Amino acid sequence: MRVLLQRVQQASVTIDQKVVGAIDQGYCLLVAAEDSDTSEQVDYLVHKISHLRVFSDAAGKMNLSITDVNGSILSVSQFTLYANTKKGNRPSFVAAGEPAHAQALYEEFNRKLAATGIPVATGEFGADMQVALVNDGPCTIWFDTDD
Repeated sequence: MRVLLQRVQQASVTIDQKVVGAIDQGYCLLVAAEDSDTSEQVDYLVHKISHLRVFSDAAGKMNLSITDVNGSILSVSQFTLYANTKKGNRPSFVAAGEPAHAQALYEEFNRKLAATGIPVATGEFGADMQVALVNDGPCTIWFDTDD
């Protein structure tokens, strides 16, 4: 699985001009799965993301987790994280997971994140979405369970 995490002051996802998910301080996550991904990768990512300390403490040091700051998560499915651009100018998405498998893992990921007590808003798997955010920092972190 691949997740791009952005620490945000606020974020929202809109489908057909209707806001379907929005948060204030927290993380905007772009999430993708491939066919070989399993619940083990989901569990690993949920643990890492829910315990990641990238919010500033009173001394200005990145030392607080999302739960320490009562933050929220906006999780958005994003199969294009598996784009391969090595040949030509048109990306290939053959490494992206088959939609039914990827959707099941995406939904499991969101359920397990919410089970940690962190509020989770989402987009809609497979929909054409517009994501708006105010990146905080900026602070952007890439997770890839293939590493």
